[in-house]
Amino acid sequence: MKITRTKKAFTRAELEGIAERILKLGKANGSHETEVDLDVNTDALTRFANNAIHQNVAEQTLTISVRAVVDGRTARATTNKTDEESLGRVAASAASLARHQPEIPGLLPMLGPQKYQKVARSFPATAAATPQDRARAVARVCRMAEKNKQTAAGIFTNGFSRSILANSKGLFAHHEETEAEFSVTILEENSSGWAKTNSPDIRVIHPDALAASASRKAADSRKPRELAPGRYTAILEPSAVLDLVGFIFYDFAATAILDKRSCLNDRMDKKIFGENITLWDDVCHPLQTGEPYDGEGMPRQKVLLVDRGVPKNLVYSRATARKMKKKPTGHGFALPNEYGEAPMNLVFAGGDKSVDDMVRSTERGILVTRLWYIREVDPYEKILTGMTRDGTFLIEGGRVAGGIRNFRFNQSAIELLANVEMLGPAVRAAGEESFEMVVPAMKVRDFHFTEVTKF
Repeated sequence: MKITRTKKAFTRAELEGIAERILKLGKANGSHETEVDLDVNTDALTRFANNAIHQNVAEQTLTISVRAVVDGRTARATTNKTDEESLGRVAASAASLARHQPEIPGLLPMLGPQKYQKVARSFPATAAATPQDRARAVARVCRMAEKNKQTAAGIFTNGFSRSILANSKGLFAHHEETEAEFSVTILEENSSGWAKTNSPDIRVIHPDALAASASRKAADSRKPRELAPGRYTAILEPSAVLDLVGFIFYDFAATAILDKRSCLNDRMDKKIFGENITLWDDVCHPLQTGEPYDGEGMPRQKVLLVDRGVPKNLVYSRATARKMKKKPTGHGFALPNEYGEAPMNLVFAGGDKSVDDMVRSTERGILVTRLWYIREVDPYEKILTGMTRDGTFLIEGGRVAGGIRNFRFNQSAIELLANVEMLGPAVRAAGEESFEMVVPAMKVRDFHFTEVTKF
């Protein structure tokens, strides 16, 4: 077992001091405007496999990113060193790079001071969790797997991040956040189960319950039978929903619409999803995470993206809003970039049906725990392909009738959201193919399973 010890995280005062030094250096280097983005992350991880911990690591990273503007040109340089020589070098590099870039017509001036909504994203219990705390939880999980003659593998992490965004126009933004995550896969000879969750608050993560769920799935899917491909009613647990609908997030970017790269081109204000599909981007939602400002320091706004099946609004960076004669919504990425903006805090409206309710209402269908290896086949129709994994079950007569071999699927996300028959409560979901969102479990008709896999 490897243990790497780290120094105490940079304080807010220390980061503010670094930012002030860089802003002064930017002026001395002839930059007309200077922006500095500082991020410090302290992360610790316990990894386990074959019912034993085999790795424990911790690291602290510091990123200092400086953007300079000179004569309508802009560029960025980055360092992770805090000595005077290194700070001087990164400020000079940003200014020098900017002078050699093409002029950007209509480059907007940096923002001045802004006001941000308060979000509580930092929890002392998460930051204070020790390797021993994680190890004790993992040991219980491994003992449970051994007792059940199963094999457990996974990770347990916790960490803390602090960010500062400041510029020479007087803008100053500060954010602190903690994060914890537990993921477990339970293996048997010909079956497996999986569970995962993350949260800023480690106290809401329950490794024993997650492992017990994964263990049941592995046991219930023993000796999986082979089912013919075709279109089935599918009950998708939140992680499976997340990894599918996550592929539509950039389609709500105004830049994607402007560049004709969105599946929503020519579909805005038309009912293309089901009446039960409503979607917001909302950074202040209690189950969401992240800074309440975007890459330029613009306050993030709550935006209704889909209203009862109808795509209604897009998100805008400052530059794209100007091009399209709209108001910016605070969703821009740090400049310079070619992507413009995107909604990063998606929240779906949920319903009141449990997964058990969905199963009982289904005469014949497939229950899906999670998906993996998802790739986009047709970006305009949003056809996705991938495979089920770690708990795929046949439903017959309103009950789970046993495990089945995994399927490959080819499924349009647009069609998926038009065919939702039931919704569960919206929860914070974690998957493998998309960033975390607030989504419900979904019962979907005519889900297209195209091929049986080899396992």
